[in-house]
Amino acid sequence: MKRVFDLLLSGLGLFVSLPLWVFFGILIKVQDGGPIFYGQERVGEKGRTFSVLKFRSMIVDAEGQTGVVWAVENDPRVTKIGRLLRATAMDELPQLWNIFKGDMSFVGPRAERPELVEQFARSIQGYRARLSVKPGLTGLAQVYGRYDTLPQHKLKFDRLYIKRQSLGLDLRLIMLSFLISFTGKWEHRGKRVGKRLPAQGSQVS
Repeated sequence: MKRVFDLLLSGLGLFVSLPLWVFFGILIKVQDGGPIFYGQERVGEKGRTFSVLKFRSMIVDAEGQTGVVWAVENDPRVTKIGRLLRATAMDELPQLWNIFKGDMSFVGPRAERPELVEQFARSIQGYRARLSVKPGLTGLAQVYGRYDTLPQHKLKFDRLYIKRQSLGLDLRLIMLSFLISFTGKWEHRGKRVGKRLPAQGSQVS
């Protein structure tokens, strides 16, 4: 059922959002002449890797200057257009294609870099449990957490989602994500949506 839901909604989303792809593509290209899209290897369900697709929001070859680093607010490598894309989460719009292909789901734990997965798996007990489901475009950790939320705290959200996942919860998180994107407060979501976990969140450790 979840896969059918993902397939139908992502197919519709790809069709409806096509004008936005063209619009943002032009803005990115005009800004600095660099690539429109940014592909990056991520770890998915059962540890399988795939290439996640995003609109480029950073300067060209950003990681060539800094290496692999954890995402933070106010990253100086983010372009002017990139700040707009990130504030509204439009940089992740191309991930509809990843969902359509089956690499991802609409709702689930965030897909992380292989290097970061290995690092966190060594230092955070039970971290690999989040690989038991497909990664998501949005999720409990993405909506109720923030960029500066520690990985071990995000894991609590991920484990709670895995335990309580349902179509109703998925719809709720998708609607909350639309609300945050519409208000342009995605990078400050933890402050705006609420600081508390959904019901029963305190039972997860």
